[in-house]
Amino acid sequence: METRGLAPDDAFEREELTQARETVAQLEASRERRLNTLSVCLLVLTVLAVFYTLYFTSEIVLPFVLAGVFNLLLAPPMRFLHQRLRLPKPLAALLLIALLFGVVGAIGAAISVPASGWISKAPQSLPALQQKLSFLRHPINAVQDGMERVRTLMEQGSGHGQHVVTVAQSGGGLSSFGSSILVGTRAFLGQLFTMLLMLFFFLYEGDSLLRRVVEIMPTWADKRRAVQIASEIEHNVSLYLLTITVMNLLVGGLNLIQCWLLGLPNPLLWGVLAFLLNYIPILGPFTGIVIYFFVGLFVFPSVLHALLPPAIYLAIHFMEGETITPMLLAKRFTLNPVLVMGSLMFWDWLWGIPGAFLSVPMLAVFKIVCDHVESLTAIGHILGGAPRKPRIGKALPFASGAE
Repeated sequence: METRGLAPDDAFEREELTQARETVAQLEASRERRLNTLSVCLLVLTVLAVFYTLYFTSEIVLPFVLAGVFNLLLAPPMRFLHQRLRLPKPLAALLLIALLFGVVGAIGAAISVPASGWISKAPQSLPALQQKLSFLRHPINAVQDGMERVRTLMEQGSGHGQHVVTVAQSGGGLSSFGSSILVGTRAFLGQLFTMLLMLFFFLYEGDSLLRRVVEIMPTWADKRRAVQIASEIEHNVSLYLLTITVMNLLVGGLNLIQCWLLGLPNPLLWGVLAFLLNYIPILGPFTGIVIYFFVGLFVFPSVLHALLPPAIYLAIHFMEGETITPMLLAKRFTLNPVLVMGSLMFWDWLWGIPGAFLSVPMLAVFKIVCDHVESLTAIGHILGGAPRKPRIGKALPFASGAE
């Protein structure tokens, strides 16, 4: 009888315990959801803060990033000079920087004189250019009229009858332009000096720095992962830069030949321009096509004749960009074209032309890191193909110090 009397109480207690557990589970789930939402919000804010910092500190950060990318390109010849030819590291680094600086100086000397000549002739050639493009006047006027009507309708719909008063400032136009040129030149030279200085120290002590980073890793797996990431970044990015440099030389040479055969003045200038623009994916060749078209308009008597140089330029670009380069880089670089274009537009907006040049290497570095970090493999898969198995056999020289 006593057992039967206690049974309802036991059932009631078990029911209360079950409800309490369900309530605790619901509270824990709700708390985890709030924490996940908070983590996502903090991550978004952190990313925005990083980009905000990169935008406003570009004069400091950009030379460091450029030095790091050039260090990846020059690291193999640096090891050849130091390990094979037994040159001291400071001397080998100075030789490579002098070679790089000499190449840049030679390119600048080759194009500066003819480029200044074309710039000086541009104002005198504008009337002839306008006459050749007169057939576009009516479509352009129609588009401008449509945009003006849309703007008027939007102003009427806003209901604000505000008048804009423009105050013209007199004087100082030429002096302000000259001062802006001087300020821009000084800033460029300062960033160039910073980049060369950092490049020297990257070449001289880069391996030692990476060795110290590997040594502070807590476990052997972390040490091995760090070595694999650094090795693959150096190998892939240096291979990418070397490959596109060779292909850009080919593109520049072919465009130089086509400009010479078509009778364009200063073919060396247009060949070097095609070589430099091809370092910027998509936007660079598009800019080259537009420039070649306007040069053709300046030189040739008809618009159809002026279309010949940009058409050949486009054919050369398709042959290189759609066939040869993808075939050479397919095993190493499998990046999503949509994300490549997004990265190009973003870094071009953030850092200008240097950012456009760095967009693909930085995206490739990010993908390599994602492929080797287990929690980021999904992002690596989105950026390109399926994550590859890391290469364990080949490592950088500083790997031996990690052991």
